[in-house]
Amino acid sequence: GVGSPRAAGFLTGKSDPATCASSEAGSRRASFDFPPINRDRAYDCIDVMRGIAEAKGASVARVALAWLLHQRAVTSVIVGAKRIEQLEDNIAATQVSLSADDLAALDKVSALPAEYPGWMLARLGEMRRVQMEAARVGAA
Repeated sequence: GVGSPRAAGFLTGKSDPATCASSEAGSRRASFDFPPINRDRAYDCIDVMRGIAEAKGASVARVALAWLLHQRAVTSVIVGAKRIEQLEDNIAATQVSLSADDLAALDKVSALPAEYPGWMLARLGEMRRVQMEAARVGAA
């Protein structure tokens, strides 16, 4: 979200399943795991962001911020930096242009699983749509 756009550093790309413990040593997340994240989905997002970052000559952290800034409902993000280099990288995210394909890949990998009753309403709606289509075709 806009208040912790990189999930307290997790979405910088410095973490991966093999090195998670060592990469988080000394970080805030090592002693206070907040905000809560689905690590499997986060690692999948990092993999996609890493590919985009390499193609654009940018950091994964920069792509994570750019992705958020590309969302229609977002006008600003709140960033935090311990070092000037981190602040400069955060600011440089405003210069990263993500293509429609980049955004689609990131949206797909980050999609939240459907929750009840939403998935049930969608299923019932689809069943009703099929019934209406069959009635329309039968009436023709």
